[in-house]
Amino acid sequence: MKSTCMLSLLIVVASTVLPLTGFAHSANEAAPRTDSGWKDRQKILNARAAEAGEKAQVIFIGDSITQGWEGEGRDVWSKYYAHRNAVNLGIGGDRTQHVLWRLANGNIDGLKPKAAVLMIGTNNSNGEDNTPEQIADGIVSIVKNLREKLPNTKILLLAIFPRSENFSAQRGKLAMINQVIRRQADGKNVIWVDFGHQYLNDDGTMPRSLMPDYLHLSKKGYEIWAEAIEDQLSAIVGDKRVNP
Repeated sequence: MKSTCMLSLLIVVASTVLPLTGFAHSANEAAPRTDSGWKDRQKILNARAAEAGEKAQVIFIGDSITQGWEGEGRDVWSKYYAHRNAVNLGIGGDRTQHVLWRLANGNIDGLKPKAAVLMIGTNNSNGEDNTPEQIADGIVSIVKNLREKLPNTKILLLAIFPRSENFSAQRGKLAMINQVIRRQADGKNVIWVDFGHQYLNDDGTMPRSLMPDYLHLSKKGYEIWAEAIEDQLSAIVGDKRVNP
């Protein structure tokens, strides 16, 4: 009897503290970063959201690859997204847990975009920081969070881009994650978009012309991104397609 009561207590405790997506771990536990640069960027993004408000038709959520729309991708952004009052919510170095925290702390307050473009997870894949299962779990948590907070927003869930010049264990790790997270797509509220193959040569190597450091995009790399999602995005927003 005593062991049965103890088992019941453990089940109750576990069901109380564990997230719906599975066991708690760093990739799905919302957490801020402590560096001053991140804090400053977070304040900037909150201010952007407040300024854009309901005028924003599109938001981009991610890490340094998304933040790079303000760097190498700025001209492409101006052409494809400025007229849609798009808001860039990318922070370099972010992981899934940081995005989860940002979504709960101002980044999307007051926004009612028609589309949210999400790509996150590559920084979680460094070394042994998180398993593919944990990273997928973190991304699933973000998708569910967005669906809850922005129920009328269509999510373009992007496959994590490949990285490294040649075949590698890390690139394989990302491929495994993509296989899992694509199952979140229902073709209606969450739309899966995978064009990572466009950043590779026929032999599987990655050209520096698209990713100079084999991770971050060149201007041409951002052109590929913009063109790859334009059909879906223009249909969601309900405006004219931007041509290359």
